[in-house]
Amino acid sequence: MTRILIDTHVLAWSMISPASLPREALAAINSASAVLVPPCALHEITLKVRNGKWDAMAPHADWLDSLCLAQGFEFAPYSARMAMAAGLLAWDHRDPFDRMIAATAIELSCPLVSKDMAFDGLADFAGWCGRIWNDAVDA
Repeated sequence: MTRILIDTHVLAWSMISPASLPREALAAINSASAVLVPPCALHEITLKVRNGKWDAMAPHADWLDSLCLAQGFEFAPYSARMAMAAGLLAWDHRDPFDRMIAATAIELSCPLVSKDMAFDGLADFAGWCGRIWNDAVDA
């Protein structure tokens, strides 16, 4: 597999609860030539920590950037063009972080590892390479 982009919860779970990631997501992460973290994921996590909405991530909030690099992850670029694309994206989804993540995945033409099925609404967009996730449990 080539490069992949990971959603905010995938980043967090990779740090605090890797067992929460299904086998398909872990396989994508382990086989990717590069695992890209959208910079807005760090913003989203730290904002939720500051607002008391993600206590499990609080011990990691000051070190997210270093923890990402220690896991071998890279930071995805986020340009002015991507910011405009996120705002203009004709996608009926209001979450600004998800819009930034979607625009990044589209601009970089890499699949997104995410549990969030809302991203499946991007299937018809040029540059969208799909979402990787499978909740199925092997017997």
